[in-house]
Amino acid sequence: MTQVRTRFAPSPTGFIHLGNIRSALYPWAFARANNGVFILRIEDTDQERSTQAAVDVILEGMKWLGLDHDEGPYYQMQRMDRYKEVIAQMLEQGLAYRCYMTQAELDALRERQMAAKQKPRYDGTWRPEPGKVLPPVPDGVQPVIRFKNPIGGSVVWDDKVKGRIEISNDELDDLVIARQDGTPTYNFCVVVDDMDMGITHVIRGDDHVNNTPRQINIFRALGKEPPVYAHLPTVLNEQGEKMSKRNGAKPVTQYRDEGFLADAVVNYLARLGWSHGDDEIFTREQFLQWFDLDHLGKSAGQFDEAKLRWVNAQHLKMTDDARLAPLVAEQLGKRGLQVQPDERLARMVGLFKDRCSTTVEIAEWLAMYFAPVQPAEADLAQHVTDAVRPALAALREKFATIEWNKAAIQQAIKETIAAHGLKMPQLAIPVRVLVCGRAQTPSIDAVLELFDKKIVLERLQR
Repeated sequence: MTQVRTRFAPSPTGFIHLGNIRSALYPWAFARANNGVFILRIEDTDQERSTQAAVDVILEGMKWLGLDHDEGPYYQMQRMDRYKEVIAQMLEQGLAYRCYMTQAELDALRERQMAAKQKPRYDGTWRPEPGKVLPPVPDGVQPVIRFKNPIGGSVVWDDKVKGRIEISNDELDDLVIARQDGTPTYNFCVVVDDMDMGITHVIRGDDHVNNTPRQINIFRALGKEPPVYAHLPTVLNEQGEKMSKRNGAKPVTQYRDEGFLADAVVNYLARLGWSHGDDEIFTREQFLQWFDLDHLGKSAGQFDEAKLRWVNAQHLKMTDDARLAPLVAEQLGKRGLQVQPDERLARMVGLFKDRCSTTVEIAEWLAMYFAPVQPAEADLAQHVTDAVRPALAALREKFATIEWNKAAIQQAIKETIAAHGLKMPQLAIPVRVLVCGRAQTPSIDAVLELFDKKIVLERLQR
């Protein structure tokens, strides 16, 4: 049994979004589920559009999501000598040839073919064949190098998502594998990389399906068996268009900043194109136990931010409070509140996380413990009335003398309600407004217990 070797090969031409990173998640999961090797390769041959900033977002996004690679990152620009070596070898073995057709000649050929309602394609003018006389080499024209695509027959493969695919070789013309300036082209580099890196399974977006027959033919010409292919359906945005930066997709790292958990994003993305029965919520460990290529979906997945929030809320409930505390401390830090991720913060997180869908929302609740609150005028007018002021003053006096714990706080509130002939909400809501700055919170004794007693007394005095 050969060891499974998969790869993620993004182009750093735009900031990686959730649709792209799913093409990293599946090969990573497949390698991990099969004790295989996962390789990261940066396809940066488009020098005009590739940026270091985009590379950084790829590395940072994968690190955040825990998609760790075993080899790489390899950069195609650093492998140019190797590509040129293979091209020289192909020329020598008659697998490729020099083509001197100028751009003007190619354009004219294309126009004639379009006029005759034919598919525009290279016509093989410079392709050497036994007994064929080639045109004289023109002066001052730098040739491109073309791959000698097989004539007749077809390219067939069993795609793990799409099933059996067959493309006639007559549909494919002789692919340019090196440009006039000698730089190798994308489809050629990919084959050399996959070959050198021993890739056994190529799991990628179905925008690459048209490249696959060409790549398979180059593999076979070089005497190698091509890998197993799985072409994933596109991820659509909420409007049903292909997810892309142009269509408003956010960089992956923005979800981290907006308070989403890496495990929740992995869970959500996994379900965007793969399923395990009806399981909606699962841990990373379960995902890796269950993942296979046989349950990849055939139809496009549609991104839905509300669903992602719901999945994240479920993961907040499942995650240990002590693990959430540092993430919430980080979000509080962004609001200018320096807070230690200690046991007290973990208890606060535990009290509020069930009503939140992100760590940002938890931090919004917890800010009242660390910064002054500003109750709304309307809340003060509605709840802190003259009728309840004597009870509030009495409660504050009781609070000043008690042990500061939940039971004692509850007892003090009960005694005050009884003494002033009030109902629980008539006292609890004004206390919430004054101390927490809002009329609704979890159980008042649990909320107050986590405050510094001095702060509660100060805020009640207002």
